[in-house]
Amino acid sequence: MIFAKNLIPGQVKTRLAASIGHDGALAVYQKLLQHTEMVTRNIDVDKTVFYSSFIEEQDLWDNEIYKKQLQSGTDLGERMQDAFLETFAKGHGKVVIIGTDCLEMERVIIMDAFAQLNEHDIVIGPAKDGGYYLLGMKKMVPSIFYNISWGTDKVLEETLHACYQLKISVGLLPILSDIDTVKDLESQREQLLR
Repeated sequence: MIFAKNLIPGQVKTRLAASIGHDGALAVYQKLLQHTEMVTRNIDVDKTVFYSSFIEEQDLWDNEIYKKQLQSGTDLGERMQDAFLETFAKGHGKVVIIGTDCLEMERVIIMDAFAQLNEHDIVIGPAKDGGYYLLGMKKMVPSIFYNISWGTDKVLEETLHACYQLKISVGLLPILSDIDTVKDLESQREQLLR
């Protein structure tokens, strides 16, 4: 599952836009979407793009490769939970969700996430900002979406604590950087310009 925001000026990369403007932030987000599409295109799994506002029929996500759905729920946790519930209901045994903010994401990392689900109940890709760029499960664990301070540097810590409380085994992937601020952008400018 790929969680993506629609390309609407003023609604993507808002923290970044405070420094580089809405058009600049939109251009950066477009690059991030292209990178995510390139990384996921040839992975041999069912792929669904979950849009934030409306489903785009003609965009970079090829309709032959990606299914398309709309996110539902009030906050990020509820939206992810709904997406996991829907996907598990379709009979999938392993489900992985990624965002579209990580230029360091590689195909091998996503494949590793699926492999780690053979050994663990949950797999998490920690982000340097205290969140995560990937979450995978082999069975639904709704409570890991409750009481999480979404959008803060406490997301990973609170999620791991919830897993510990539930005695759930967790596999961890490499720590990667998201692009959310101008500082993140500067540290990854070379990758962005490729």
